Amino acid sequence: MECKTTIWIDLDNSPHVVFFRPLIPRLCDLGYSIIITARDCSQTCALADLIGLEYERIGRHYGKNRILKVAGVLLRGLQLAAALRKKKPFLALSHGSRGQLVAAKILGIPSLTILDYEHANWFLKPTWIMMPEIIPLDSIRHDANHVLRYPGIKEDVYVGQARPAEDIPGELGIAADEIVVTIRPPASQAHYHKPESDLLFAEVVNVLRYVPNVRMIVLARYTEQKAMIRKTWPDLCRSARIIVPERVFDGLTLIRNSDLVVSGGGTMNREAAAMGVPVYSIFRGRIGAVDRYLANAGRLVLIESAADVRDKIKVKKKHPSTAITTGENATLTVVTNHIVDVVEFEVKRKRGQGTPVFAHAAQSRPLAKTDLKEHP
Repeated sequence: MECKTTIWIDLDNSPHVVFFRPLIPRLCDLGYSIIITARDCSQTCALADLIGLEYERIGRHYGKNRILKVAGVLLRGLQLAAALRKKKPFLALSHGSRGQLVAAKILGIPSLTILDYEHANWFLKPTWIMMPEIIPLDSIRHDANHVLRYPGIKEDVYVGQARPAEDIPGELGIAADEIVVTIRPPASQAHYHKPESDLLFAEVVNVLRYVPNVRMIVLARYTEQKAMIRKTWPDLCRSARIIVPERVFDGLTLIRNSDLVVSGGGTMNREAAAMGVPVYSIFRGRIGAVDRYLANAGRLVLIESAADVRDKIKVKKKHPSTAITTGENATLTVVTNHIVDVVEFEVKRKRGQGTPVFAHAAQSRPLAKTDLKEHP
């Protein structure tokens, strides 16, 4: 198929890799050329390598210091703009890449940012925003005519990509009758991090260590976090009650192989909820609308204190889950249609071809406040 135009996707953090995995081939099948860049942050590049994505590694993570974070965003924006200038992308697409927004402004191209957490801080506004319908429209400051909505949660886009054949517990030496608890520690270097999350993480480990037949797979985010875990619980690490994997695993497969999940971030919590695996959130920042919705629906348990760790977390073998549906994915279809509509809208606007309209108006148009449904 003749190439329509070029879409530039920036993978700014680990969850973005699996989110865009099913979108990239769909966009390619529709005739779009795709350019991918990735930031050296957490397991972003390792995950991209694991699934075979071709990308250019640009920029890195600059740690906890807020001044360095801002400087790092600006520097990476300049690096991205320099790397992409000759490739002439038409649309900058990401799930919340601040560096890409800087570069898009420099390059003078429209940007589409997908988000699922309304409390994130932005110092540059994208041209377009896409977010779940669950998030109230008035919770973000943006032109409502440039806000697109999709049903469900972002994890619904890609949960069907899990690889159920991979036996991760077996590879790690975990017996079939043992209880597998996958734990994602808090993002201690993130701008939204709260120290209370670290205390809850420690409480979870200290409670689970006394539960018979439990093996904890702890997915450290940084090298420093790995060292901290091994220093704090050396006996549990030596006995393999705590396993800190050396290689990167497909997160969806790991969740499917787990009896329960405890996470200090957002994505792994929502992935587990989408897959029907018992999940407990120790995130102590501002709770977003998506997590509130999942908690109210009984698909996610919010852990807010040490007492909650002891009283609310149910440690047991989970019921065998049904296979993940890999057929038509309504959320993936709507998100794809949104991207296509934005590209075509911007192409017509650039050419001055009158007032552009959305081809997928029934499911893909910007929504006014009157379109919002009430959610718990």
